This record gives sequence, C-alpha cells and structure tokens, in this order.
Amino acid sequence: MTMRLYDSKAQALRDFVPLVPGQVGIYVCGPTVQSSPHIGHLRSALVYDQLRRWLSYQGNDVTFVRNVTDIDDKILVNAQGSSEEWWALAYRYELEFTAGYQSLGILAPTYEPRATASIQQMQDIIARLIDAGHAYPAPDASNDVYFDTKSWPRYGELTRQQADNMEAAADADPRGKRDPRDFALWKGHKASEPESASWPSPWGAGRPGWHIECSAMAARYLGSQFDIHGGGLDLRFPHHENELAQSSAAGDAFANYWVHNGLVNFNGQKMSKSLGNSIFAAELLDQARPIVVRYYLGAAHYRSNIDFHDGSLTEAEAALERIESFLDRADRRLAETRYAGSGVEIVPDAFADAMNDDLAVPQALAVLHETVRSGNAALDAEDLHAAASARSQVVAMSEVLGLNPLSPEWAVATDEPAMVALTALVERLLDDRESARQSRDYAAADRIRDELVAAGITIEDTPTGAHWSFD
Repeated sequence: MTMRLYDSKAQALRDFVPLVPGQVGIYVCGPTVQSSPHIGHLRSALVYDQLRRWLSYQGNDVTFVRNVTDIDDKILVNAQGSSEEWWALAYRYELEFTAGYQSLGILAPTYEPRATASIQQMQDIIARLIDAGHAYPAPDASNDVYFDTKSWPRYGELTRQQADNMEAAADADPRGKRDPRDFALWKGHKASEPESASWPSPWGAGRPGWHIECSAMAARYLGSQFDIHGGGLDLRFPHHENELAQSSAAGDAFANYWVHNGLVNFNGQKMSKSLGNSIFAAELLDQARPIVVRYYLGAAHYRSNIDFHDGSLTEAEAALERIESFLDRADRRLAETRYAGSGVEIVPDAFADAMNDDLAVPQALAVLHETVRSGNAALDAEDLHAAASARSQVVAMSEVLGLNPLSPEWAVATDEPAMVALTALVERLLDDRESARQSRDYAAADRIRDELVAAGITIEDTPTGAHWSFD
C-alpha cells in the first residue's frame, strides 16, 4: 500500500511519492529557545519522529532537519534585565529541549542548524526577493526590509485566505511598511538591543525576521525543493504561510507536502502561559517513566488535539505494561526452546496498512495490542510457534513506534544497591517457597506468597519456575 499523507496545502490526503525514490527530505520547525520546553513541544517532536521511523522502516534514507531558532524578539526580551547574555539564555534552553527529546527516545536530527549560523543564506534570499520586486527596504532609516505581500498574488495559498482578510503582521514596527500585512525579512538594529544581536547587511546592521530563518535553513540543508515540511498546527499562519510565500517568490519550489500536528490541551482548555496551565517537559517526565510519556503523547492521531488530564499517564502505563508483560512472559517461556530468538521481526500487514494511512497510530496500536492478546493466548495453550511469531511481531511494531521495552534506551539499571538487595531477598523467599511446596507444606508456601503480595510483588508460577515482578 502506498503511503498517504494529509497535505495541509492541498487540504486532502495525497499519495506520498518522494522526489528521489528511496530518499526522503524532511524539514521540521524546531523550537524558539526562549524558555523551557512544554508538553506541546514534546508532542510535536514525537509526531515527526514516528513519521521518520516509519519511512526508515520502509527502506527510505531519511534526511531529517530540525532547526533551532536562537535569535528572536522573545529571546532578547527574556534576557533583558539579566546578567545572562541572550545567546547564553538561548543555549541553556536549547539544552533543555535536547534533554527532553532524548528522554523520550526521539532520534537526533540528521542536521540541527541554529538560525545564527545561516545569516548569509537569509541575506541571499532577501536580496533575490528585492531584485524580483517582492521585497523592499523601509524608506526610513530603520534598516528594516519587508516582504511585499501585494506583489505575490499567491499569498495566502497555504491557509486558503484572501490577503485583504488577513490580520496585520505584528512582527515589526509598521512605520516603514507599504501594507500592514507585509512582514519583516530583516530588522534593523535598535539602540535598546545588544550589539551582539546584530549582523552587517547591505541594508544596514540588524538581524533576520523569524520567517526568513526557516526558508534559508530548509533550502541550505535540503535544497530548493524537498519532500515534507512539518510543524505544529499553530504555525500554519503566519509562519508557514510566510515561509511558503517568500521561498516561492524567490524562485524555490520548496516543500512538496505540508504536514501539521495537532496541539495539546489541559483539562479541555488550551495550554498557555497567560492562563498559567502550561505543563513543562520536566514536570511531565517526573510523573511517569519516559517510555510511558512517549506512549501517551504518541497514541493519538497526529492531526488531532490531545487533552492532558489526571489519569492520562495511568492509562498509558497500563497499556504499556500489557506489552512489557507479554514480552517478558514470552521470553521466559521460550528460553531454552528451539523458538528462543527465532522469528523475523516484521510488522503485520494490518499494522503497515494503518501506518500507511496518514500515520494512523491509534489503529496501529490496536493491531499491536491484539497481537499481544493472541500471543498471551498462544502461551496459555502452549502453542510456542504462535507465541514466538506474536513476539517477533510485537517487537517489530513497538520498535517502529519507538516503544520497544527491550531496546537499550529504555533499560532500567538493576545494579543499584537497593535493587540488588531486594532481588536477593525475594529470590531467597521464592527458594524457601519452592522447598515448602516440595515438602507439601502448602501452608508455609502460601504464607510466603501472601507476604510477597502484601509487599507489592506479584508471583507467577510458570513451567520454568516462579517469576516475580512489581505489582
């Protein structure tokens, strides 16, 4: 089945056909590192990690670019009145974003350019736009340069808006604009801003506007035309609309597909700093294991909004534990049989069909959990061939989704002193219980089991011996 993706520009599902067979170029708008990452940032990054993993599983060589906006109005504002330089603040928050991504097993980008490293490429595009009559320097002494929206008849094509109905661009002082909707390509240096946040240019010292940054970095690392441009739904306008306009007006074909992920709400209400209901990444990761957080954030369809509420992570924990329990049970039962380590880890057709249908992860997870159910049934029936086959499929599917509990990235250290001591005590009690059973002292065996259960430890008797786990 050919993969289909919902193209926000076409507002329709389209067959995904890479520009170069077997090679896929993806550009995703990364964070503006003005403050700590919140749950929405993690969700967006995870969506494109799922897409990347699926395209790679299908045999594509994926070049994945996610930028860092490290120069912006908000970064400069947040650094005011502090002894910390703006660039130091940006780097500190960039490290927080990186730590959050790594915690969730999100693969590192092929390239992760910072905006400040592509100033020359931005200036080159601005010069092309001026030469083509689609941009103009402000007539005052501000050194600002604006995109002339009226010069580009296709302006508004991404979001299906008429220019006359659009709100005025609020990204720069309007004094030098020909039209309120014109947006800044270059912002002249202001006396109130640090000298270090300024670069020389043909139009005077200054810094780039927000939108031109992504146009320049996408073209620099993926070429003037590439396969997929991704980002959050809140970026469609004005950011992505302006990216498309300026890149197209400069002569670049730009992105073939525009993909946008839904947002995250909190108890039915949009998260925002003004409402004081933002959940930051560090807070979320303190509430559950990172693999559980990944399951929660990635379980819904990428285009839908998700609602974080009390119990969200509990539900995700229970779902993930079903996968973990089956794999643990299968590995113990299949150990030292001819099925141990057997089976090719290939996803079933139903899973592939779901992922190819606009990355329908909810349906893919349904296939995964049905395979877990059938695998447990096979173990109950001692059908080891079917159990081994189910295990292989579960590993393949969970690996594609970045949720494979057996992957080294999710390994939990078991050599801590407390864990070593607990393991020794539990296994000694299990040995005592087995001795009591062998001696037909069932009262003693039951007493040991009850004591372990009361301590929050579950005992499972299997053909290969007793197995214990935390309840």
